[in-house]
Amino acid sequence: MARVTRRQFLNASGTGALAAKTAGMAGILALGKAPAYAQTSSIHWLKWNDFVPAGDQILRQSMLAEAEKALGFKVNMETIGLNDLQPRATAAIQAGSGADIIMIFDNKAQLYADSVADVSAVCEALGSAQGGYYDLAKANTHDGKKWIAVPYCIIGAMVAYRKSWFDEIGVTKFPETWEEFRDAGKKLKVKGRPMGQTLGHTVGDAPAFAYPYLWSWGGREVEEDGKTVKLNTKETIESVKFLTALWKDALDEGGLAWDDSNNNRAFLSGTISATLNGASIYIEALRKPDQYKTDKGAQLKTDILHAPLPKGPAGQFGVHPFQCMMVMKYSKNQQQAMEFLKWFHSAEVYGKWFNVQKGFATGPTKQWENHEMWQEDPVMAPYRVAPRLGRVYGYAGPAGQKAAEVLSKYIIVDMYAKAVQGMPAEEAVKWADGEVRKVYG
Repeated sequence: MARVTRRQFLNASGTGALAAKTAGMAGILALGKAPAYAQTSSIHWLKWNDFVPAGDQILRQSMLAEAEKALGFKVNMETIGLNDLQPRATAAIQAGSGADIIMIFDNKAQLYADSVADVSAVCEALGSAQGGYYDLAKANTHDGKKWIAVPYCIIGAMVAYRKSWFDEIGVTKFPETWEEFRDAGKKLKVKGRPMGQTLGHTVGDAPAFAYPYLWSWGGREVEEDGKTVKLNTKETIESVKFLTALWKDALDEGGLAWDDSNNNRAFLSGTISATLNGASIYIEALRKPDQYKTDKGAQLKTDILHAPLPKGPAGQFGVHPFQCMMVMKYSKNQQQAMEFLKWFHSAEVYGKWFNVQKGFATGPTKQWENHEMWQEDPVMAPYRVAPRLGRVYGYAGPAGQKAAEVLSKYIIVDMYAKAVQGMPAEEAVKWADGEVRKVYG
């Protein structure tokens, strides 16, 4: 690129360039409309492969074309596996180039607060128009001074379970406590129908189970001040001991190696009786009713119900995976990226995408829990208010950079995984406490 001296710039801007600028502005005013974007004809949007295929299908088949018509530039959408999003974001920031908009999960935008554009204008406009953002959404995407990402959606995490199999063991209501959950699981596993849960390094299901399970016993990584590490406690140790027994008695022990899709396949194939998940299992059964059948030949969709995780000695908690869109600071197309996100999240446009999600993805603003879509299927009802009930990673502290780092390193998940594989509970908790202290300092 040719280097322009300060003198050359001043000479140019003070003579012909200024005249051209003045003439150009006069022409724009005469036309009565804003100029088309001159620097780009497209933006690059990087997001996950939607677990509800219809979500990506409607984007590719119609919505992105509508965006181009409405905004005057093309949106090139690239989709990848959810576990690949964070490595791609890190690599793009290090290289100073890449997608203009990058999806990230949960509170991980906090890790990149210095490398993303300020999207406060977009978020404040949308929040004002749509009843405000849920606390969960703001906690994950606001750094205390500004919005660092645009909330995209919240994926309710509930336990999908086989109603008929639970009925057969005399459990006509989903277990409310961990003790009841273990008792039911023992009976199911004897019948070759264990429950399923991952403790692997996967973005969604593993931490969405491990964190609320920990909190339900009274454990936490830090206190409310976000500084005082408080993981190595009697409560945490008791949670580890109980899960070690639960794993052997009631769960599919192969779950250690699962990613966020393995439990879906296991449930749909009849290998497991229950698993923590978004609604994608049920939605897939709805989508292919003749492919997925029960052992008695009925459509599987008729035998699936949803319930929250059981409660422990300290209460009942949940984590609901959260997605947001970062506009990257290195991008030369920040304004266009923000225009697209504001357009996409307008009620009329977002509603089209929201409808095909069928409740798997709920809106980040409060107006969406009252959408008429929720009246269509009572099996999906537990997901409607999930955004109101979820805690953020890092609870009882804030969802800041340190909490995001602990999450990214899978410290809490690995604490349980180590114990399940044979490490004494006290040693597993001591290890995790030490790793958390390295992060919080």
